[in-house]
Amino acid sequence: MHNQIIQNQSMLDGADRLRLLSYNIQAGADTRRYHEYVTRGWKQMLPHKQQLGNLNRIAHLLKDFDVVGLQEVDSGSLRSGFIDQTAYLAEHAGFPYWYRQVNRKLGKLAQHSNGVLSRVEPSIISEYRLPGLPGRGAVLMEFETNEKPLGICMMHLALGRRARLRQLSYVSDLVSHYSHLVLMGDFNCGCSSQEFRYLIERTNLQGSPCDMMTFPSWRPSRKLDHILASPTLKVAKSEVLNYAHSDHLPVSLEIELPKDVVLPMAA
Repeated sequence: MHNQIIQNQSMLDGADRLRLLSYNIQAGADTRRYHEYVTRGWKQMLPHKQQLGNLNRIAHLLKDFDVVGLQEVDSGSLRSGFIDQTAYLAEHAGFPYWYRQVNRKLGKLAQHSNGVLSRVEPSIISEYRLPGLPGRGAVLMEFETNEKPLGICMMHLALGRRARLRQLSYVSDLVSHYSHLVLMGDFNCGCSSQEFRYLIERTNLQGSPCDMMTFPSWRPSRKLDHILASPTLKVAKSEVLNYAHSDHLPVSLEIELPKDVVLPMAA
């Protein structure tokens, strides 16, 4: 399913490297302890006065990046104060291109979504429903270069191991034709898991070190969030940011394109 990405405004003129970020923002809720899933669980269902301020702080962080993948975004329902959070973050962080994928619609109560923001104009953007129970999806962006295209696929995987295996098999087939590739998102599994090892064996992707933990944000002990790049893309810098405005920490990766390969940026 191909879709038209939404454009806000244009900027930049060319690039041979990209700063990437993946962030599960928990719909703007700033959970800081396990017990808050119970005591402040209402924040997942109702708007709250801290939510907009939290989104503004997240937008400030996003300004430093070129392509951002967002998970657990609300696309405009009661719990977000009817704010499309992807659109809001794109506008306040100055991203010219953005796209939302709604994966679970609960009417006016909740609109569970993924979101992507980009300073580079995608030539194609497609969304996919992942295998398993409804509610999990992936967004695939393709960017033209003066050589082979760059594919960036952002996803939010299931909680169950069997479903994740099916989903990673599906995604591996989906992106197998790309020489230049980035996979990013909340994988809900760590580097030592069977499904993650399966992905690496099939794709030969590389990423940030496995000791860079992202969850829970207040005491990170698990690496659930990943950005992986193909061997054609040099990893210049990888980092987990100490930016605890969700129950996940954001993970970043800076990549360099192969020599003489350039992305045409928006004029």
